[in-house]
Amino acid sequence: MNLKTVGRVPASFQFLHQIELSDLLDIFLVFLTLRYLLGALQGTRALQILQGVAVVLMMLLLAHQAKLQTLNWLLNWFLVSVAFLLPVIFQPELRRALMRLGQQGVLTSSPLARMDKEELVPLIDELAYAAYQLGQARMGALIVLERETGLKEYTERGQALDSLISSKLLISIFNPKTPLHDGAVIIRGSRILAAACILDSFHDQEADDRFGTRHRAALSVSSQTDCLVLVVSEETGQIRFAQDGKFTKPLEEEGDVKKMLAQYLVSGPALASRGSISNPIQAIRNMRAKKS
Repeated sequence: MNLKTVGRVPASFQFLHQIELSDLLDIFLVFLTLRYLLGALQGTRALQILQGVAVVLMMLLLAHQAKLQTLNWLLNWFLVSVAFLLPVIFQPELRRALMRLGQQGVLTSSPLARMDKEELVPLIDELAYAAYQLGQARMGALIVLERETGLKEYTERGQALDSLISSKLLISIFNPKTPLHDGAVIIRGSRILAAACILDSFHDQEADDRFGTRHRAALSVSSQTDCLVLVVSEETGQIRFAQDGKFTKPLEEEGDVKKMLAQYLVSGPALASRGSISNPIQAIRNMRAKKS
């Protein structure tokens, strides 16, 4: 490079000649990390807390520039206290983010992803029929479908079954006159692992006001793991799906439940390698035609 040309470069741009490939890689990795963390915190209370901390940092900068010593000392003391409280405040979000990071690896795979199309058809039929019948009879139900995150800590709290999925069995389990109706049924692949499983309760005050214990448990387990939860309300008979700590709109018809299950199971991770399915119901019919 011509040294005279370099000498004519403005001083404000001369630092560009000192940038190396490792610096660009460092910036790129920091960007990806921040993007992943913000994505994991999106829609959670943690994001609102971070916004509050950002406001405090801006106030601290202004206090430092204006030489407001008392306010500067107070804000510094507050930030130091918050630094010790952050792991406690963000415990659910940190746990969720770390599990999401682990799900990107190759050591684990969803039981639903390993199922053949012929196995998904009866699974969808049995779950949808059971949910519809339970809703019509106003019998509450809580059904958890395991994905990549293992749910052994919950199955150990219930009654082990290890049986094939059957709508009659599910209806019998959630009959209020049976001893196994109080709790959740956990499903792995096409088998019911356990019933009467006790799930952690969701402690969000807004959720406490809107939903009962069964729905709060569904929000809790779906926010802490990647499972899919099917909930039937014993008061209204409405059916909801919970995923990532959020509910879908309430459903009342068996066909709507089948369509929603197909969107989650058929168009989801099980057939990701084959591409998305624009019409899940038609995909189920095609499966049945091939099976027959």
